[in-house]
Amino acid sequence: MADIQRTLVLIKPDAVQRELVGEIVTRFERKGLKTIGMKMAHLDEATLTEHYGHLKDKPFFGDLKKFMMQTPVIALVLEGFDIIEVVRVIVGATNPRAADAGTIRSDLSMNVPSNIIHASDSLESAGHEIKRFFADNELFAYDKLTDKFHFGEGV
Repeated sequence: MADIQRTLVLIKPDAVQRELVGEIVTRFERKGLKTIGMKMAHLDEATLTEHYGHLKDKPFFGDLKKFMMQTPVIALVLEGFDIIEVVRVIVGATNPRAADAGTIRSDLSMNVPSNIIHASDSLESAGHEIKRFFADNELFAYDKLTDKFHFGEGV
């Protein structure tokens, strides 16, 4: 049986402004993913410089940080089987116009700067990103009655 894994999702300022938080969270819940951490936070420049450090040489880096600081974001930690792949399929391609129909980005956004959501791209990244946005005491382990229906009787 596969291991339960964790990932980080950030619901970006454009989704918060457009009041899409509930719809986005609902998509993960309907898939059967377990939310083990959730909070609203204003991101500061230091956190964003670390988080998007791989983009620091790109001409849009400053605008990206400014965009991400304009309003709070919603940070989620989700748990499930093959979580990175599953969440990235639900989220869709970075460019919403190239995302598969039915994904969050395809259905709810039109351009890359305002693509409404961030999702970790690997288990290694997820581990670093979860620690960047959540303290250990902000993550919760609990039994969810529907887990056996989503993941099988052995969970």
